[in-house]
Amino acid sequence: MAKPALVASRLARYRTTLVIALVALMVLPLTFFVLRPAAVPDLAHGNLAGARALGEGWAKGQMIVLIRHVERCDHSRAVCLNAPDGITDRARDVAVGVGAQFEHLGLDKADIYHSPLTRAVQTSGYMFSKAGSGEDWLINCKRTLLRDALAHKVAGRNLVLVTHSECMAELEKEMKLPSSTLGYGASLFVSTDAQGGNPHLLGFIEASDWRSVALNRP
Repeated sequence: MAKPALVASRLARYRTTLVIALVALMVLPLTFFVLRPAAVPDLAHGNLAGARALGEGWAKGQMIVLIRHVERCDHSRAVCLNAPDGITDRARDVAVGVGAQFEHLGLDKADIYHSPLTRAVQTSGYMFSKAGSGEDWLINCKRTLLRDALAHKVAGRNLVLVTHSECMAELEKEMKLPSSTLGYGASLFVSTDAQGGNPHLLGFIEASDWRSVALNRP
């Protein structure tokens, strides 16, 4: 029969082991939460600091913005605008509306490019009255999108890129940020005025949220 002191010693060791295991179970999720990359900020809904940074950066020609094309016809039951690989008829109003917001920001210091796919060509046309053959690097964007965007960025001029959700996710991946689920017509803003010369992902604005962005408008 085990002596009481020996039994007590074993129980104490078991308690210590159990406490350590419980602490580890609590600490590991907390460590993961603290160390995980921060989500991309939403610049709408009263984000005053984000909106101010956007307005100031845009006025200085320091911004790169990726805009997702509006609703594509082949993924919707809505009526097509015309081409089946283009946008829906109802989506052109969304494109025009987003374009008007960029008009408020000012397009006199902006260079605009778009993907060659029909939905991006049509989106660019209704947003900015600008279409054309398009840029292949805005559809074939794996591992090089950020580099290509910076190569097309002219000092003192904003760069507007009408592209696709896959390319927006690729940019976030290249910048070591979690991927966002951005809707049709959403805009993703990158500031090139960061410390050390590294671009900084400022945040996003969904197409339906522009009116809640606290920008100083003319």
